[in-house]
Amino acid sequence: MDKIYEVILDRKRNMREGSYVSSLFKKGRDKILKKIGEEASEVVIGSKNDKKEEIIYEIADLWFHSLVLLGYHDITPEDIYKELQKRFGKSGIRDEKK
Repeated sequence: MDKIYEVILDRKRNMREGSYVSSLFKKGRDKILKKIGEEASEVVIGSKNDKKEEIIYEIADLWFHSLVLLGYHDITPEDIYKELQKRFGKSGIRDEKK
């Protein structure tokens, strides 16, 4: 995923004609968010259809578009890995005092 993220950042820095990722960055955050919403819905449908290949395909799309959103906000996959590591072994209940 890190290599994919690097390509995404390159497309952000060096907008390329005909690049899908560059077109998402040109259209802005709302377009990226719309794609994430669409892909999340397709994951749900794939799961409801109980089709393993469809679930894998749609989650790959969701993760890809999530990486685009991370790139939009200059958040690295490493930032997400660190957050997940902090949560590992802890209760799923958030501290209400935060």
